[in-house]
Amino acid sequence: MRLPRITALSASLLLGAALALTGAGTAQAAGTAAIDYVALGDSYSSGVGSGSYDSASGDCKRSTKAYPVLWKNANAPSSFAFTACSGARTGDVTANQLGPLSAATDLVSVTIGGNDAGFADVMTTCVLQSEATCINRVNQAKGYVDTTLPGKLDTVYTAIRGKAPSARVVVLGYPRFYQLGGSCAAGLSEAERSAINGASDYLNAAVAKRAADHGFTFASVVPAFTGHEICSGSPWLNSVNWLNIGESYHPTAAGQSGGYLPTFRNAA
Repeated sequence: MRLPRITALSASLLLGAALALTGAGTAQAAGTAAIDYVALGDSYSSGVGSGSYDSASGDCKRSTKAYPVLWKNANAPSSFAFTACSGARTGDVTANQLGPLSAATDLVSVTIGGNDAGFADVMTTCVLQSEATCINRVNQAKGYVDTTLPGKLDTVYTAIRGKAPSARVVVLGYPRFYQLGGSCAAGLSEAERSAINGASDYLNAAVAKRAADHGFTFASVVPAFTGHEICSGSPWLNSVNWLNIGESYHPTAAGQSGGYLPTFRNAA
């Protein structure tokens, strides 16, 4: 899917997401060889921010360094379908990504919910406006997570289960963006960074609850990204990138291979 339709400046601050798996390890034997795997979701699953995009994927920006591809390369499943798309919301998944699912599907991965909650606009607001306006916008996003997002997640999770009744479904979360008290000398205030981290935790908790209620496995990437947030000495997330603004606030290739890939591998 495309990045959310906001202004060029807003787009530069997209929080979209794509999980990335680097090709770690060799193809496993019989245990995974017969698996039919489908990778769904938003930019954190398509691999935005990690480069090496498949030109055939267009604005979906599916990367060869995204975790679904890395897991596929390491495990050689019998079939692999990669429909995750930059900018995807829950409705985009149900409308455009579920085609490869079937009763034969064994494994599904998905990241979804961040775009529905408006995190791209949250980041735009926080970078461009005052601390008070930023925190107010964060609270608005949390309100949406409370009132509206659960129903949207229920719809997409029900659709996934309906098309792939026997599949193991792994729902991956989102990292915290900032290391508080870190090395950033400019930019957002510590209060803004703390509020954004809190909103990420809030979103993850809501996604985890809905995933569990549908019998899916929720896999948090927060532990893997701890020590690799923005403002750390070894960040696995892009900060504002004015030369390639659509990659801002997305995992780097290292974030895909070192953060999302092992998290998915351990849950799959």
